[in-house]
Amino acid sequence: MRMTLSCCLYLAVAVFSGPATIFALAPENEVTLHPTTWLSENKITSVHLPKGRTRRLYFTLKKKADLMSVTVSPCAVPIEWSLAVRTLKDKPPKKPHWTSKKSMPELWWRGSGREVRIHTYTGNAVDTYTGPAYAPASIYILRLKSNEHDTQVSAYLHEGMGPSGVFPELPSDPRVHTLGVGMTSVTLRWAPSSSVVVKDGRHGNRPYYEYCVLVDRKHNRRSLCAVREGVKKERKDEQMRQRRDKPGKEIVWAPIKDWWWQRSDAPEDRETSTALLDNFEDPGCVCKDVESVCTVSDLLPDTQYYFDVFVVDRVNGTSMAYTGTFARTHEEARPAVTSLREGQVKWVTLSGTGSGQQRERLFGFKPRGWQQNGLLTMHTCNGTSNVKVTVSSKDQELTSQEVGHQLAQIWLHGGPSYLIQLQALAPDASSLPIPKSGSDKFCLRMQASSAYHRRAVPVFPATLQIKSFNKLRTCNSVTIAWMGTEERSLYCVYQRQIPNDAGKHSSTGRCLDPESRPANQRVLCKYFQELNPRRAVTTAVIGELDPGALYVFDVYLMRRWGLPIKYHSKMMRTRSEC
Repeated sequence: MRMTLSCCLYLAVAVFSGPATIFALAPENEVTLHPTTWLSENKITSVHLPKGRTRRLYFTLKKKADLMSVTVSPCAVPIEWSLAVRTLKDKPPKKPHWTSKKSMPELWWRGSGREVRIHTYTGNAVDTYTGPAYAPASIYILRLKSNEHDTQVSAYLHEGMGPSGVFPELPSDPRVHTLGVGMTSVTLRWAPSSSVVVKDGRHGNRPYYEYCVLVDRKHNRRSLCAVREGVKKERKDEQMRQRRDKPGKEIVWAPIKDWWWQRSDAPEDRETSTALLDNFEDPGCVCKDVESVCTVSDLLPDTQYYFDVFVVDRVNGTSMAYTGTFARTHEEARPAVTSLREGQVKWVTLSGTGSGQQRERLFGFKPRGWQQNGLLTMHTCNGTSNVKVTVSSKDQELTSQEVGHQLAQIWLHGGPSYLIQLQALAPDASSLPIPKSGSDKFCLRMQASSAYHRRAVPVFPATLQIKSFNKLRTCNSVTIAWMGTEERSLYCVYQRQIPNDAGKHSSTGRCLDPESRPANQRVLCKYFQELNPRRAVTTAVIGELDPGALYVFDVYLMRRWGLPIKYHSKMMRTRSEC
């Protein structure tokens, strides 16, 4: 009865406390009564390491073996591994009289002897221990542990003198050197491996050994396994993002016997890494050759990259990593920054099909006063191309927009100084004819001013069209009207007489300043203001004209804190007979 109650209590503790409770009761050196993992000679053994748990592999050496080597290859995370030997005075009997459930290592622990730790290592690089064999009555214990998360490790045992031949050999200087760095390319060089130089056999149409160069923008990798794990993790994260909106599934708990055997040192249902490298997923080598020089192209300017080189044994599916390096590509050449003075009207010439400074210009503007605000006005003067304007301050983009022949106003705020980038946009080739040589250039007029202190850009007139009145047209006068704004502004009217046979292309250029026109063309200037935008219409009667003559009339909205706004030209003819 007492035994039945004890068993029930033990099962209850196991169910409610989790798998770790059972093994917390066992001492460190106690061997569980489960199948034991033996490390075979000349065979790569893959071992799964659960987080925070020590896995053990056991092996013994042949009588004639006087030297041995153990190689451990971590994958994506650092691990701790140690090699110990337990020496006995007498070998255990081949037919023990204990229960048949005892494992072979437990028979060693039943005898008298001592355990000596002969090697320890912590890290994520491939590590090899080479040393003499101990007394014949010895069992070796390889302990592996991962403290970060679950990972995969490969172990290999070799007996005898010389290298095993399973892992490629690294040169005495395993560093990767940088020969040259450009804006979009980096050239690498490294000392050749003796495996590639001497053992130049071929596997089918491909060599047994070759180099694999990998590029990463985050950090260097110590093994190809770490590269593949990184690719798998990225794909898994992408799948998790895609399934984020889907409903969750019901969690099914595994039976107790499943996690009991998962926590044992028994070999798990995982394939041993003995397949050819051709069966593995390509890690994405940018260079895959037997030459020890590689030029990596198609990189981004002003970007730091990490480069790793691996020498790969395609037959055994193993690899060794050189000591990686990193380099930063050169910054893309940028045009010089031209300073814009307060209120200065700047003429800029750009090319829609050129390169460098022909297509891009940089200007700097620093507003006056403590408000650190300003108004940028600009528009193109000829051509059919538009300009992309990007304004930034302290390496932070504030605004970006396209500017054409219509006057654009950009309110500058948010920084003590501003960087203005102008980039020409090529016209649509499908709708426009191919420009002749030199005709792809166009002019841009711009001005920056800090005299405008309001919190938004000025208001434009509702329309820039000029209206004429045919009934009010006489032999020596005409009447025109245009829309104004609710702000009190100055409007100036200019006129010029053109030949009677002039066509529709006699309109005034949109970048012709009022100051650059002859004084005799100015007819009048007047102030106007109307708070109701719908009624903001003003008129002007222009007299002293010749009968039957053809004139072009222009109206300018004059502003002291920005470029003048030019209305569309209006062509009118006076009456011949009155």
